[in-house]
Amino acid sequence: MAGVVPRRGARALPVSARYDLPEADDFTRPYWDAAAEGRLLVRRCAACGRAHHYPREFCPFCWAGEEQVAWEAASGAATLYTWSVVHRNDLPPFGCRVPYTAAVVDLAEGPRMMTEVVDCEAADLAVGMPLAVTFREAEAGVAVAVFRPAAR
Repeated sequence: MAGVVPRRGARALPVSARYDLPEADDFTRPYWDAAAEGRLLVRRCAACGRAHHYPREFCPFCWAGEEQVAWEAASGAATLYTWSVVHRNDLPPFGCRVPYTAAVVDLAEGPRMMTEVVDCEAADLAVGMPLAVTFREAEAGVAVAVFRPAAR
């Protein structure tokens, strides 16, 4: 099976496929445009005041509609909630990055975010450690938020 990545299950994946690129649409375009400029955005509800991430058109806490929820700049500060070091991933291009640290962080604004921790050895990670956002260019004009240990 030349040209495919073998997987358990019913289907094989084309080698040319990339699984690290976002599928931006009209709603998420502000988020991805800001990331390309090195800025992290969250959504905040005017009705209940809570911020959320991943971006949604409504508030997942009080169900206020899109007229009550707006984009806001996040500080980029976070703390490490949990992590796992990935040693094997067959999906392109992750296989070239192993090992990497998949993580969940608590943003200073309140939401929890799935991400990756970079520039830190796994042995140096600790729950609650302060992190700061940085951005990895996935391809020209497309950046993804990742986190590194905050300067102390």
